[in-house]
Amino acid sequence: MSDRFSLNSTLTNLDNDSYRAYKKIRGSYQFEDFTLIIAYVQGDPFASPSQLREIVPQTVASFPPQLYQSLSREIGLRDYLARQFAQSARKLSLNRGTGKSCLINIASLGQEVLVRNAVQINNKQVEARFTVGLPAKGRRILGRQATQMLCENISQIVSESLIYKSLDRENIQLHVETIEDADWLRDRLKNHNLVAFVPNGAILPRRSGINPQPLKDAIPFESPKSLQVEFDCPNYGVIKGMGIPPGISLIVGGGYHGKSTLLKAIELGIYNHIPGDGREYVVSNINGVKIRAEDGRSIAGVDISPFINHLPQGRSTTNFSTTNASGSTSQAANIIEALEAGAELLLIDEDTSATNFTIRDRRMQALIAKEKEPITPFIDKVRQLYADYEVSTILVMGGSGDYFDVADLVIALENYIPQDVTNEAKAIAKAYVTHRNPEGGINFGKITSRIPLKDSIDPSSGKKGVKLKSRATNLISFGSEDIDLSAVEQLVDTGQLKAIALAIVYAKNRYINQRLTMPQILEQISQDIDQHGLDIITEYPIGDLAQFRPQELAATINRLRSLVVEGANKVTFS
Repeated sequence: MSDRFSLNSTLTNLDNDSYRAYKKIRGSYQFEDFTLIIAYVQGDPFASPSQLREIVPQTVASFPPQLYQSLSREIGLRDYLARQFAQSARKLSLNRGTGKSCLINIASLGQEVLVRNAVQINNKQVEARFTVGLPAKGRRILGRQATQMLCENISQIVSESLIYKSLDRENIQLHVETIEDADWLRDRLKNHNLVAFVPNGAILPRRSGINPQPLKDAIPFESPKSLQVEFDCPNYGVIKGMGIPPGISLIVGGGYHGKSTLLKAIELGIYNHIPGDGREYVVSNINGVKIRAEDGRSIAGVDISPFINHLPQGRSTTNFSTTNASGSTSQAANIIEALEAGAELLLIDEDTSATNFTIRDRRMQALIAKEKEPITPFIDKVRQLYADYEVSTILVMGGSGDYFDVADLVIALENYIPQDVTNEAKAIAKAYVTHRNPEGGINFGKITSRIPLKDSIDPSSGKKGVKLKSRATNLISFGSEDIDLSAVEQLVDTGQLKAIALAIVYAKNRYINQRLTMPQILEQISQDIDQHGLDIITEYPIGDLAQFRPQELAATINRLRSLVVEGANKVTFS
């Protein structure tokens, strides 16, 4: 191991050399209060930035053990430190020179608190993983600027963000306790016979579709008295709010009164949120999955027969494949795939659903006989889904009162204020009988687990054995294929996409060649990550990964257009 003075000397001597000469600085360097590890050095100023790690011993960092004594607290503290690091790095980053010169970055950080590998902490040390754009002019090294970055700026960031005495103790405590309370609430939903909880005073609206911060002057959430429940959190104390029980729940109301906003908050209740977000204590069943129509997606060997059968020309729907699904077909497949991946709660908004999948009214039934209509609408399956598999559904429904017949709970929103109108809705259903003929049969149908084939999952491109790239939260380049994830709405961080891509490669090498079913593969990967952390899916430690759920991993594999499952129909059709 070298010391900071040798790094200083090396960088000074490299001034004006070819950029590739930066490779000489790889290694470990001992500073006064921490160790700097330069793990990967970029070969070009326009290439992916260099990967660095800082390790600060607890004798220097001095974080009280009570701040990370439980997993929830540890995750909260790691998140807080990553945000402090990012704030300090922004002040010192100077976008000058060529390409990414002089930029210092840690993992992307939004409103959600995710399990990341950017910061690690235990009773021995604190570790931060980050990237730097090594300074260049053209393709020549700027040695003096590099010396300032690595020997001075990095030390300042450590001092400002990774040492306890330099930080705001009250803010740290609030951050850690908020995460602990949110996890505590989510863990207690089932015991309280709930699938979601929205606290009084929560701020649900966001500033815009591209700004996830809370809307200023928004109307605070207030639970209807009939749905109000109470918890006594470990840190916050008594908290009251709306509890949504299992079963079929409708969210109704006029346009622009907050229906989709409430569903979105519940949809993201699978994640914890930072203090001040407004949704800190909105929690939902961790296995809740948002479902929508997705025209044009590929489907590989899915049994969609609970919703679609007797297709023209005798085509099978028990082993259904297509390269270009319709809205109704894609929504049916999305539900079955979510159930295969362990979904316990479905979240559906009529605005993003196929109309003919959602409802078939009495007049259409009279015009088009059932034997000529292969689609069984969701209204005729939602009750059986709950009865047979205990999978609940929350639907935003503003256009069809037919769902009053199957709903257990109806919540009406007016100017973002919810009311329990279940009794009124049932009275209306009784007064205005639809005379629909139920088309769903007695049972929901079978959920069949598929076995993906290893050779259909290929991360290579040209001479590269593995080529992966993620963009925002909607696209993964996997080998020579682009996977469109724009309809997988519960992905919130680019780090999740990168981790998912790596996890698919990991799964291909470890499990997909063992003829395991999709649920078995998902379980194995989840167990490995829970036991070893996200580093298990990488060749060497990197810091820009964020944890994902099995459901999003499955959704990504399912959208591989090359995917083939055992026994799948080789004929493709719409």
